[in-house]
Amino acid sequence: MINKIVQSVAEALAGVKDGSTVLIGGFGSVGQPDVLIEGLIEQGAKDLVAVLNNAGVGRIGVARLMELGRVRKIICSFPRSSDPVVFETLYREGRIELEITPQGTLAERIRAAGAGIPAFYTATAAGTLLERGKEVREFDGKRYVMERALPGDVALIEAWEADRWGNLVYRGSGANFNPVMAMAATLTVAQVQHIRELGALHPHMIMTPGVYVNRVVQVDRGGDWVTPEQA
Repeated sequence: MINKIVQSVAEALAGVKDGSTVLIGGFGSVGQPDVLIEGLIEQGAKDLVAVLNNAGVGRIGVARLMELGRVRKIICSFPRSSDPVVFETLYREGRIELEITPQGTLAERIRAAGAGIPAFYTATAAGTLLERGKEVREFDGKRYVMERALPGDVALIEAWEADRWGNLVYRGSGANFNPVMAMAATLTVAQVQHIRELGALHPHMIMTPGVYVNRVVQVDRGGDWVTPEQA
C-alpha cells in the first residue's frame, strides 16, 4: 500500500546529507515551507546550496540557517529584501557565495531539470553582467544566453492538501515555485495543511501528482479552504 505520509518533521527530513542542493519553495512568506526549514535547522545538515526566491528576512527560517553557517551558497533572484541583515553581513565578510538568477529564468531552470532538459537559451540577461561565463548565441540576429537546468537533491515545499499517495493541491498564489521544485529534486518533502482521503482530491485541482513526492507531513494551523464566495 502506497502511503507517503510521515508522522513527524524529523522523519520527513531524515537522510538529508551535508552538501545537498536544497530547493525551497515560496515567494517571500507565501507558500514557504517554514516548518520544514525549521526542521532542517534541527536536522543539522551543513554545507548546503539553497535555491529559493530571496535570501530570507530577519533572523528566522532561511536567514537563521545561513546565520548558523550551514549554507555555503545561495542561488536566488532577490538577495536583498526588507530585512536581509544576515545575508548582507555574511556576503560582505566573504562567508557565503551568491548566484543571482532572474526570477523567470530561475523558475525555468528548475522546471527544465524536472522535465529532463539539460539547458536552454533565453534572451533574459543577454548583454548584462549575468551573461559572463555563459555560452551566448545568436538566433535570427538576437543574442541569447544558455542557462543550465537546476536540479536539487532535496525540495522542501508547501501545499494546502495531500492524500496518502502524495498528490498535492495548492491554494491560490501559494503554488508559486512549489510545483516546479517538486518535479526537480531527488527527494521531495511536502508540508501540507490538510490530509484528505484517497479519491477526495478533485483530479483537476491536483497540480503535483504523487509520483513526484516522496514524503508528506501535516502541519495543521487550523482553518479550511475559503472560496471567494464564502469570504
